[in-house]
Parts: sequence; C-alpha cells; structure tokens
Amino acid sequence: MKTFEWRSSSTEETQQLAEKLGERLQPGDVLTLEGDLGAGKTTFTKGLGKGLGVKRTINSPTFTIMKEYQGRVPFYHMDVYRLEESDEDLGFDEYFEGDGVTVVEWAQFIEEFLPDERLDITIRYMDDVTRVFTFETASDHFESLCKEILG
Repeated sequence: MKTFEWRSSSTEETQQLAEKLGERLQPGDVLTLEGDLGAGKTTFTKGLGKGLGVKRTINSPTFTIMKEYQGRVPFYHMDVYRLEESDEDLGFDEYFEGDGVTVVEWAQFIEEFLPDERLDITIRYMDDVTRVFTFETASDHFESLCKEILG
C-alpha cells in the first residue's frame, strides 16, 4: 500500500488538485472519500467533476445514495452513509466495473463491495481553512497518478 499526503489551505486549492486528478481518471476508476462532515468531500468531488468535463452543479447525494453526471465519461457520486446498517448489494459492480468513474463517500459502510483497485482519500481538518489529504492505494495506476499530480 502506497501513501501520499497533500495539504490544502483553501477550497480553491482543493478543487484545483481534484480537477487535475479528474482530468486523468479513466473508465472503471473508483475513489473513496472519508472525512468528517464539512471536511471537504463535496468540494473535492466538484473539482473531480470539473476535471471530468461535468457541466452540471455537483452536490452531495445524501438523500438519494447516488447521483449520475455526464462528462467525457459517466461520473457516479455515491454517498452510502445511509447504508450503515445494511449489507444489501445495490448493484455496485455495475458502477465499479462500468464505463464511468465512481467516487464513494463513507465507503467504510460498503467495504465488502469495493474493488481492490481503487484510490482511498481521507480528508482531515487542521484548522478553519487547512485540510490534509491522505491518498492510499495498492494500484500501480493510482500510484502513478498520485506521483504525477502531487509532484
């Protein structure tokens, strides 16, 4: 497992990094996002969407579990927080192995359904504006992407 860290001191920096990552993502890529409420998961996801060419406004799918956006590839944004007490497979493979890019918030609740080839991102508060992002992966593809965008 390779680990990378990056520090952001503004929402603009967060979105710019996520946009750079989004520009390089490929169909079938799966990312997970963990972090406290308000840590910046949706901010990061908006940047990913922009990098993927999504024109619609991206917001958290808290009450719908999943929202789909169209960019250069389909972009699936899942918030599986409400599945905490469920062990039901809602057809995740269709998304994880499909022709789009998937980002999953609160992924620990569906751990058994996640593919091994993924990029796990954790966002931690440092202060009102500063966030620390930890990127972890066992995938050569995501390791090279992290090295490229994080320097």
